[in-house]
Amino acid sequence: MPLFIKKKENENSRLGLYASADSKESIPKYKMPEEAQDMRTVYHLVHDELMLDGNSRMNLATFCQTWLDEYVHKLMDECLDKNMIDKDEYPQTAEIENRCVHILADLFNSPGSASTIGCSTTGSSEAAMLGGLALKWQWRKKRQQAGKSTDKPNLICGAVQVCWHKFARYFDVELREVGMEHGRYNLTPEKVLELADENTIGVVPTFGVTFTLMYEPVAEIAKALDKLQKEKGWDIPIHVDAASGAFIAPFVSPELVWDFRIPRVKSINASGHKYGLSPLGVGWVVWREKEDLPEELIFRVDYLGGDMPTFALNFSRPGGQIVAQYYNLLRHGREGYAKLQQACLDHAQYISAAIEKLGHFEILYNGKGGLPGACWTLKPGDHGFTLYDISDKIRSRGWQIASYPLTGSANDIVVQRVLIRHGFSRDMADMLIQDYTRAVKYFEENPVRTPLSQKEGGGFHH
Repeated sequence: MPLFIKKKENENSRLGLYASADSKESIPKYKMPEEAQDMRTVYHLVHDELMLDGNSRMNLATFCQTWLDEYVHKLMDECLDKNMIDKDEYPQTAEIENRCVHILADLFNSPGSASTIGCSTTGSSEAAMLGGLALKWQWRKKRQQAGKSTDKPNLICGAVQVCWHKFARYFDVELREVGMEHGRYNLTPEKVLELADENTIGVVPTFGVTFTLMYEPVAEIAKALDKLQKEKGWDIPIHVDAASGAFIAPFVSPELVWDFRIPRVKSINASGHKYGLSPLGVGWVVWREKEDLPEELIFRVDYLGGDMPTFALNFSRPGGQIVAQYYNLLRHGREGYAKLQQACLDHAQYISAAIEKLGHFEILYNGKGGLPGACWTLKPGDHGFTLYDISDKIRSRGWQIASYPLTGSANDIVVQRVLIRHGFSRDMADMLIQDYTRAVKYFEENPVRTPLSQKEGGGFHH
């Protein structure tokens, strides 16, 4: 009769997962283990560590999309192994990226949407830097042709996200950032004219300011620059940082002129993984016309026996986010995006009205005329708590709400901001308001003796 030798059983197959030897010891943190580990055990141990992260759906401090439907998940799985930079190996992903660029060019009213140029990026920060590089190269070419110096480029902007500070430092451009003032929270035409000179490579209005969620007046700034060109001959272009607003205004405020309908607007960056409704890791930059992107910045890659122009700071990255963006554009259409974004705006206005009724707060932005969200500060006087205390207290209920000071001479004003994204319901708004009201009542009955600092209770707000 045949003899069978029983192989030694893996301990994890006999014991419950949490009774195994691997689960009785701390997992390696700063060195690789010497031996291979059981995949099921490792998965669960890593999964359990992730439970300490916050619930992204309750994170009202982030602009990034945190709810994704099942078909986005399917497409992401199907594209997990596709490197979007390899155009020849994955030509259809390249074609889908190309389609998205032209769809967005049309959405932003490019006069030549079918023939202009643009690209996907890892997010709107990279997209903003590409737009800034194009501005610098165009300015430098004009200065060289005129036989003038090119060693002092500057860029004018309002209160901006950190990516523009990075651009200025990395690419040797003076950033002329206009800080906020009491009663003025946006970049204005007057401030632009005060700072502009012959070395200004461009002006960057933010279409959805990070700090307040308001739109900066692109059309008014363009008119001021038109007048300046007539007076001094300086033809200063505009790049619109529409990281969030690019996927809001075209659908809910199509009459608002901020895009390529303004001839001076040469490029626009947008974030697909914010109000574009796509998974994290995709942004877009689109130029008004092909001529607005200097040829010297373009690289050519093999593509179906020919070549395809590319312009990027990053190289290898997955194609799933691009495919998911195309899915969302097709899935929702203009009507769907309009309804989804309007619902978010309605929730924001509902929350703003409820916060105002509590009596302690002055609303700076109520969800009307800008991004889906609300922003407020404390009224003058001693309330027995600060906004940092509120942020810390309400976090015990799972909500993440950012509190932070404004910029410039308005940095003595601390504000609190909530962002409402697709995946947020009226029921969630009611739960937030109830928890916020309880937090305020707690501090009314138990005034704080030592208020928290921004570091202790502010949270991330970009």
